[in-house]
Amino acid sequence: MTATEAPDRLVYERVRESAHRRLAPLVREGAAARVDRDLLRATATEGILDMLFPRDNGPATASAICEIREALGYSCPAADVAVSMQGIGGYPVLLAGQPHQIQRWLEPMRQGTAVAGFALTEPDVGSDAAAIQLRARPCAAGWTLHGHKKWITNAPDADFYVTFARTTRDARSRGVTAFLVPADRPGLSGVPIEFIADHPIGALTFDGVPVDRSDVIGEVDRGFVAAMTTFDLFRPSLGAAAVGMGQAALDAAVERTATRMAFGRPIGSNQAVAHALADVATRLEASRHLVDAAASAHEARDSRVTVKAAMAKVFATEAAQAAIDTAIQFHGASGLEAGHLLERLYREVRATRIFEGASEIQRDLIARDLYRNTHLGRMRAPAGAASDKET
Repeated sequence: MTATEAPDRLVYERVRESAHRRLAPLVREGAAARVDRDLLRATATEGILDMLFPRDNGPATASAICEIREALGYSCPAADVAVSMQGIGGYPVLLAGQPHQIQRWLEPMRQGTAVAGFALTEPDVGSDAAAIQLRARPCAAGWTLHGHKKWITNAPDADFYVTFARTTRDARSRGVTAFLVPADRPGLSGVPIEFIADHPIGALTFDGVPVDRSDVIGEVDRGFVAAMTTFDLFRPSLGAAAVGMGQAALDAAVERTATRMAFGRPIGSNQAVAHALADVATRLEASRHLVDAAASAHEARDSRVTVKAAMAKVFATEAAQAAIDTAIQFHGASGLEAGHLLERLYREVRATRIFEGASEIQRDLIARDLYRNTHLGRMRAPAGAASDKET
């Protein structure tokens, strides 16, 4: 994403208009915790999934993904959730999948007819993702999966799940393997979880689910690489989506404060109000530059892409939440009414500070980078953290 006009900004304009015209009217409020397949297919019809999964079967650029998500965050956050979850679940397959996996799933994902899930987090494993406990027990045909996943994208409605399981004990991230597990595998079940916003999130139970080497994504015991590579690509775009939501709130606040009268004059004529919105605008613009820097670092294969992505995510998501909170304050009680733009944005934006690594984890990644060449840095980092890129 960039603050100046660039070719990728044309993507932003196209997606923003499409989201406003076609996608936002499809959103069904209150359809909590379930995949909206009509909405996902509409993103394909509008060409958005083609942008996410380009027809040359290579990955989209980080900048293009950021533009898509900022536009959706502005015009239709529900569509952003649908597209981003499809991306998070689908990109490990695109980047590291076996040829038969790509052949089977890529085109249906692009058309929005197959829904992808990303099964990393567990009931007792969140920020310390390398501590995965879902067990892959060896058997004659390969492995059987045993355990639970929670807060999983598109569960329980996805058509397949990129599932991370422990294949080697006591090896942290080096003992985790990624498997592509179709939803109809015996032993796999799930339930939805109702969130503060209408996000399709659920829990999965693996009761002896069979998998073999044809289901492996990447290499055995190296599945964590697929997870972290996907996060490096998508973390800046989560910041971009938050910026879109924050900008929508700022635009609403400017309109409201320019026309709402109190004590005989528009409330925007009060310096306290105007300066607060000026600060919001400044933080959102700074967020755009951080997101742009992270996206550029990804495309340049910069060795510091992880820390730059962390900076973009933590700053942009927190700036966006502050923007929406400020906008609600200047709308008064009307901004709290169920169904109001700002009420919906307030519920949507809160998850961005937790998903794909909480703000505290992003700050730890940044701090680890600051101290990486010092004695303190070696003391702070868990064993193998620098090479494992643990979240």
